[in-house]
Amino acid sequence: MILALPPGDVEVACASDRECPLSAAYTSGVAVRVERLDFVSFLTQDIARAKHFYAAVLGLEIQSEGERDIEFRAGQVTLDIFDPASVGQAFAPSPAGFALRVPDVAAARTALEAKGVEFDGPTLDIGVCHMASFRDPDGNALMLHRRYASFEDGRQP
Repeated sequence: MILALPPGDVEVACASDRECPLSAAYTSGVAVRVERLDFVSFLTQDIARAKHFYAAVLGLEIQSEGERDIEFRAGQVTLDIFDPASVGQAFAPSPAGFALRVPDVAAARTALEAKGVEFDGPTLDIGVCHMASFRDPDGNALMLHRRYASFEDGRQP
């Protein structure tokens, strides 16, 4: 992913372009090279409750765990759940959330409903994918998702 920047908005501390080969691109305002998404964060008011939901209900692997913070592996991305009060911030659930790609939305939904997860409505088929929205115990938005249609250029999802 490449993000365009206005010239002069970024300072790069390198001794030379040889030491930091992308510095010329950064400082000239050409682009930022994003290698990957490392983590996303959700807020919680109760770490123990979040741990149960994400590990026991969703089945995500715990990567690290602290008193006010817990990290899960969600595919290739880390999901960081933390208590904002621990850094003096107010709690607010994420209304945007994120989508979890699953092999079969209907089967995953049935499994989660059996564990007590309530969904926000019916599973949707929008002509390219299936998706089913739900929330974690703190109100953070989540979605089960599976694209089944090819992209316009013929690539498979």
